[in-house]
Amino acid sequence: MEAPPLERKLVAILAADVEGYSRMMEIDEEGTLAILSAHRSITDELIAQHGGRIFNTAGDSVLAEFASVFAAVDCAVDIQRELAFANAPLDEAKRLKFRIGINVGDVMVKDGDIFGDGVNIAARLEGLAEPGGICISRGVRDQIRHKLPHMFEDLGEQAVKNIAQPVRCFRILPREGKPTPPPTPEPIALQTEPPKAATAAAPDPKAVELVFWDSIKDSLRAADYEAYLEQYPGGAFATLARARLAELLDSGGAARDPAEREIELAFWDSVRELDNIESLRAYLDKYPTGEFVALAEIRLKELAETPRTTATAP
Repeated sequence: MEAPPLERKLVAILAADVEGYSRMMEIDEEGTLAILSAHRSITDELIAQHGGRIFNTAGDSVLAEFASVFAAVDCAVDIQRELAFANAPLDEAKRLKFRIGINVGDVMVKDGDIFGDGVNIAARLEGLAEPGGICISRGVRDQIRHKLPHMFEDLGEQAVKNIAQPVRCFRILPREGKPTPPPTPEPIALQTEPPKAATAAAPDPKAVELVFWDSIKDSLRAADYEAYLEQYPGGAFATLARARLAELLDSGGAARDPAEREIELAFWDSVRELDNIESLRAYLDKYPTGEFVALAEIRLKELAETPRTTATAP
């Protein structure tokens, strides 16, 4: 019989483990297990309070999923704060410090567990975090930077094990900043100075149109593209303007919620550099008319034409 298709979904993944756990078990097995049990009671309760779901708890590690990136980040910050309080009365040598990594991406669900590159990246981010710290992917940072009061240390592109493409990583500095306001669209200025003399050359219409387009090409406001099309219905960028306008409007003609576009952008960032056909197809299934459909189809074609080789894990 044909196996049923795997369930796929887009979630925020939190991965955590204890730094130096094996070494501490060798020194004091019973004491370390007792402290780990107390710490796990704290982490498990906070994950439940923030709407998370625990999938894997092998030894000192924790893997949980959240429907909201904000809930995952808030939960991670609360875990590190509460564990710091719990560690304070202990001798330095007995303190168990968790490292946490958070990613947002597409995962596969099978037999009550989650799999896929989205999970693997979260685990690698956790390995890059400092003891007591939190490391996140670019997709997570982009969604929370304008809404949560944290600062971020850019760790750059990191090559991580079993992930083909480097991963852009950020370290969270909790409660050390304030939400960064989104960039303000520059006003559209179409006025040109009148010629100073009868012999002065008239403004180049193509140059004026280019200035207009450059001022709106990254805008998230449908009205900007409507203004361009009204001024230049047959302009050089009319096709792009209509496509951009269609992306910003839903079937009822209402403006698309910028938050929805941020979620789609985070999804695309999580799959675009992966050599994973299933992840790209998952994006196309979820966003058949999305902003990056053309790029996803090109990437799928490239992967389909690339010969596959069998790699042996080190």
